[in-house]
Amino acid sequence: MKKAVITGPTGAIGIALINELIQNGTRVLAICHKGTKRIANIPKSDYVEIIEADLENLKECAEIVAHDYEVFFHFAWACTVGDSRNNIKAQIDNIQYTIDAVELASILGCKRFIGAGSQAEYGRCERDLDSNTPTFPENGYGIAKLCAGQLSRIRCNQLGIDHIWTRILSVYGPYDGEKTLISGLLKSFLNGQSPSCTKGEQIWDYIYSKDIAKALRLLAERGVSNKVYCLGSGEGHPLRDYIESIRNLINPNLRIGFGEVAYGEKQVMHLCADISELVRDTGFIPQYSFEEGMRETIEWVRGQKI
Repeated sequence: MKKAVITGPTGAIGIALINELIQNGTRVLAICHKGTKRIANIPKSDYVEIIEADLENLKECAEIVAHDYEVFFHFAWACTVGDSRNNIKAQIDNIQYTIDAVELASILGCKRFIGAGSQAEYGRCERDLDSNTPTFPENGYGIAKLCAGQLSRIRCNQLGIDHIWTRILSVYGPYDGEKTLISGLLKSFLNGQSPSCTKGEQIWDYIYSKDIAKALRLLAERGVSNKVYCLGSGEGHPLRDYIESIRNLINPNLRIGFGEVAYGEKQVMHLCADISELVRDTGFIPQYSFEEGMRETIEWVRGQKI
C-alpha cells in the first residue's frame, strides 16, 4: 500500500492510523472538515497531504488531488454522541455521505474501501460480537451505520472496489473526544476529583488506538472483501476494573463513586469483540494491555494541560 485516503482523520483512530501508515511507508491524503481546529492534530510529515472539505461536498476533492490512491478509509460521521445520535436528518445524510465517499474512492483510483461502523449496529447483546451476530440497533446512529455499511457494499461491488466494513468497539488513546467515558475519568482523576459512576458491572472491551490502527492497516493489506470485522481487543472485563486501573495509575487514594449513577434504560451490559476471524485473516494480535495504553494516554493528556 503506497497511498491511502482518510476522511475524519483528526480523532483518536484517525491520528493513530496516519502514524501507523506513514511509519510503514504509505503516503496519506487526510480530508478534514473545513475550518476544524483539530487539523492541528495531524502529524507533520512529507508523507501527509491535508485538504479541507465538508461532507456534503466530498466529491469535489476529486478536482484538486491526484487519482492514484489505493485504499480509502472512511471515518467521517456527523452527530455521534448524546441526543444527536437520534437526529434523523443528520443520520440519513451520513448514509449519503458514505456513498459519496465510495464514489470519490472510485474516482481517485482506490481498489479497496474500508468503512468505520460501530458496535451500536448490534444493539444490546449478551454474547461476544462477530460478523454473524444479529444486528438490532436501537438508535438512529446505529441504524444509519448499519445501512451505510450495507449500501456502501452494494455500491463498491457495482464499481469493482473491495469493500470491508468494521464495527468498532470502545477505543481510547490520545486525541480521544472530550465526551467519552475515558476522557471524563482522566479529567476528574488528574484534577484530584472523585467521579460518580454506575456500579461498573458491565463487561467491556477497550482497545488502544495504536492497536486499532494496526488492525486497520492489516485489513487494508489482507482483509477479505465483503466481510464485516468486529474490532476490539478480544478481552472483556468489568467496567469497574478499568475505572479502578485508571485511578490507580494516577492516584490510588482517590475515591470512586460506584453506584452513584443509575444504569440507563437501554444500558448495554456486555460489549466484547470476538476477533478470531480478524486474527485468522490478517494475523492481527493486540500489542498493548489496557495499563500500557493508558500510561501513554495519561502522559499525553498531561501534556495537553487539561
